[in-house]
Amino acid sequence: MASALTPFLPHSAATAPRQGLRRFGASVCLTAALAGFAAITWLVGWRQGLLWLIGLGYGVLLAATAFGFTTGWRVWITRRDPKGLWAQFVGIAVAMLISVPLLAAHPELDGADGPLSISLLVGAFVFGAAMQVADGCGSGTLYKAGLGHPVSLAVLPAFVFGSFLGAAQLPAWLALGALPPVNLVHVLGAGWTLAAQLGALALLAAALWRWRGPGPSRWNGSAVWWAAIGLGLLAAANLVVAGQPWGIVYGLGLWGAKIVQALGIDLSHNAFWGLPAQQAQLHATVLADNTSVTDLGLLLGALIAASWRGNPSPAVKLPARQWPASILAGLLLGYSSRLAFGCNVGAYFSGIATGSLHGWVWFACAFGGSLLGVRLRHGLGLPD
Repeated sequence: MASALTPFLPHSAATAPRQGLRRFGASVCLTAALAGFAAITWLVGWRQGLLWLIGLGYGVLLAATAFGFTTGWRVWITRRDPKGLWAQFVGIAVAMLISVPLLAAHPELDGADGPLSISLLVGAFVFGAAMQVADGCGSGTLYKAGLGHPVSLAVLPAFVFGSFLGAAQLPAWLALGALPPVNLVHVLGAGWTLAAQLGALALLAAALWRWRGPGPSRWNGSAVWWAAIGLGLLAAANLVVAGQPWGIVYGLGLWGAKIVQALGIDLSHNAFWGLPAQQAQLHATVLADNTSVTDLGLLLGALIAASWRGNPSPAVKLPARQWPASILAGLLLGYSSRLAFGCNVGAYFSGIATGSLHGWVWFACAFGGSLLGVRLRHGLGLPD
């Protein structure tokens, strides 16, 4: 009876139960977030508790504003809409302005440094293509899974296993050829690093303006800019609290390794997972890993944003043949991101923000891969 009468009720009366459910869901999520902070702080320590809160912030900002690395690149390729890429540049610049001086003054802090290797070139290109098919990079897959997006929920387990497998085979890839990491902060100093990289971002932004398309932007209003600034500040806080930049994929690979180990497979002889540092991680609680804690917080943060908006589980209709393509893309995402020493967050965003030269190489190769990935996406009949 109630559902039959709903169309004839006043708007406020018809939507009141829905608003009540939304507030209840948001309250449950917020309670879980606070309980998680208390439990993690009690079990592991204040640092991990603070990283949990930072991860929640990532998830809320990404989900509430649909801040997408993958989408930002795709709408530029297909529509010449530059706003998504501009927002990424703003976030990187904010993080850089804080992180680079910190790295110069505090050598105990680590940048997102990666070797200039064949694996970087191959991995970044493959990642750029796969993320367009899967409709999400590392952070995108996590926050959309937190939103209840069916495709991302299917992609995430494949990403986890691919990341584990890529790490397990990384030493063999590095044997094909690699140069040591180059951090511009150590080579040029903080001032010149900021000048060079901010100048490069400004030139790229100007080029995007020059070749922008005539249509309206996918992102309306100023929310995406506030999200970019917020992500930059949180990334800098991540560096201060964890002693390392924001990352995604190591945590996912560690989850996969723990699952494999729980199934009775001995990883102690693997060239990567058998290293003493990795063995220590495998035998410790997952909450002791900095990246895992922020990944878990990101998932819940996205769910908080979705509960507040009232649409946690969007309906998705894909032809049957597109599901295996998305899952295969997820496997490639995990595998290639380990070869490339990060995804859009760990290599591109954090790499450039902390002065790592490999971040720029990753960006160029992954963008080239995305050009192919967009064509593959169209071939599969996936929407823009």
